[in-house]
Parts: sequence; C-alpha cells; structure tokens
Amino acid sequence: MYKIIKKEKNARLGEFSTPHGTFKTPCFMNVATAAAIKGGLSSLDLKDIDCQVMLCNTYHLHVRTGDKIIRELGGLHPLTKWNGPILTDSGGFQVFSLAKLRNIKEEGVYFSSHIDGRKIFMGPEESMQIQSNLGSTIAMAFDECIENPSPYDYVEQSINRTTRWLERCKIEMDRLNSLPNTLNKKQLLFGINQGSTYEDLRIKHMKDIASLDLDGYAIGGLAVGETADEMYKIIETIEPYMPENKIRYLMGVGTPVNILEAVSRGVDLFDCVMPSRNARHGHLFTKSGIININNLKYQKDLRPIDEQCSCPACKSFSRAYLRHLKKADEMLYMRLAVMHNLYFYNNLMSEIRTSLENNEFKQYYDNHIEILGTRI
Repeated sequence: MYKIIKKEKNARLGEFSTPHGTFKTPCFMNVATAAAIKGGLSSLDLKDIDCQVMLCNTYHLHVRTGDKIIRELGGLHPLTKWNGPILTDSGGFQVFSLAKLRNIKEEGVYFSSHIDGRKIFMGPEESMQIQSNLGSTIAMAFDECIENPSPYDYVEQSINRTTRWLERCKIEMDRLNSLPNTLNKKQLLFGINQGSTYEDLRIKHMKDIASLDLDGYAIGGLAVGETADEMYKIIETIEPYMPENKIRYLMGVGTPVNILEAVSRGVDLFDCVMPSRNARHGHLFTKSGIININNLKYQKDLRPIDEQCSCPACKSFSRAYLRHLKKADEMLYMRLAVMHNLYFYNNLMSEIRTSLENNEFKQYYDNHIEILGTRI
C-alpha cells in the first residue's frame, strides 16, 4: 500500500495506494471537520487547490448530523462529492478536549456532548462502527489523548490501555469489513503512538503497536503544549521504531516550518486546522513570510496576497480587496483567504516532493526554513 520512491537521509518521497485512489507523499490533508472546510469551501474547491486527501471528524459527524444518517445517504464520498481518499479521525482527541465531563474506563469513555449535554459512550468498537458508517478510506484507531505534561505512571497506564483499545479496533474493523452491507469493505486502519514526552514510553508503545502490522502509523499527542524542539525530539526518538514500509502521519501539525522539520525527520502525512483558522483571522502565508491583512499598509496595496502564488484568490484579487472584505465582515473574505492558505500548503507539499525527486530537499529546506516562519 505504501511505496517509498526515493529518500534523502530520513526525508521520504512516496505514494500510498487506497481503495479511493493513490496519493503522493509528503502530503497535507485538508481538514473538513464536519464534511466541509470552514470558510465556505466545498470538496469541489479542494480539487481546484490541488488537495489530495480530505479529513473529516468522527466525533463531530456523530453528534451532528449523525453517522447512521450519513450511512443511509451513502457515506461521505457521495454526500460531499469528494471522490478521493478521506481520512476520519477517531474522535478521541475531541472526546478529551471538548467533553466537559468524561469518565475513562477500560471499556471506553463516558462523556457529555459539547453540543447539547446528552450522555454518550464511545469505545474502540463504537469508533470503528461510526467510521464504517461514514465509509471513509482510512479510519483512525480510538486512543486516549494524554495531556502534556502528565505523570509518568499515568502515561504508562494510558498507553497500555490504548494498545488494548487498538487490538479491539482491529478485531472490530475486520468484522465490519467482512459484512455484506458495509459501505467500504476495504477500509484501512491506522494506529496512534502515544506516550507524552517520555522517550522510553514512546518507544515502548511504538514497538507494541508496530507488532500489529497495521496499514499506517500516526504520532499523536504532540503540538498540545510542548515546545517545538520537544516535538522534534520525540519524532527523532520514535522514527527508528516506525515500520519503514508503512506510511507515517504526524497528527495536528502544523506550521510550514513544523512540516519541513518533520519531513526531514521521516514523516509522510500531516493535517492541521492552522491554514484555515489563521486565514479567517487575517494571517496569510506567502513565499516571503506571513502577512496580517488587517494591517493598514495593505489598504491600497493592489498586489496579490503572494506574487508567486497561482491560487484563485491571487489570480484575481488584491490585498486591498481582501483587506476591505475583512474589515467589511464579508463572508467572501473567509472563502478567498482560506482558499489561498490551503493552496499555499498544498503547493508547499508539491514543492517538497519535487525537491525530493530531484535530490534537492536539503537545499529546499535551507532556502525556506527561516523565511516561512517570518512575520512580515
């Protein structure tokens, strides 16, 4: 399923074959939490900005509109009109970050919905069933997202429970994929490495889940409070224990600089709400650094957001117009700004892949690592 085409030190150029098509890596997944990109973008827009993979969220779709209803409608693919790969997050992160009241047991987690307060139970089997109803290409295993920092003893208990949950996820997915009425009988399963910032626990957990021979492996529980250097150190620590022939996914990360650093350490797949969220607040990514379109200096600036960008917004509109839309609180601002930032991320990944193909990743890294994080 995952094929390494070329390597430059730890950085990997590859492709991942799925029941809904093959995508090239390194790859950034565009986050459509509730089956749409916040900012007024549809899956048809994603095709125009060179998106390869769409990510939707199990928890949010379960509480609104309901995975069983989405199943009756044929699943996420026909509902959204996206015909490429879709990854669904297991809901674990949302359960632990949004639920005000939660009770973790061996069987799963009891919690209250952040929407209406109703009581919900989610365990490994329930998460797999919801994701099967959604018909996604890739399902993420149900895990506990551990706060950083957390006591060593608690983290050790947690990763052991997460491993047991993963084993149950695998059994349940195999059962669901064997049923005659399952929407996607070839749904793939990724396991998630946890362990907070304890290197020995991260290694132990990676070894444990690698033995289950899953379709891919994710690194979870990072970018949640630790420093960037701590995150990079954890990736370096785990990487030698991640199966070489399986795709590697760093969850919820991150900035263009984070992505370059993680690619250099052997990561293939990324997702983050940052490009769309930052766009909505006026922070736009360019080849020269990050601009804040709210600034007065852009009031009469007739240049595009980024003169080196070919996104639909940059092709047709100026910084002055984007700033006007933002100040006038027009919804069109959201759409154009989010479209630009997502195009920027997808184009960044394309350039990284080209640099790897040409054995020039080190040069690309050196030329961009400082500029991409600069605020203009």
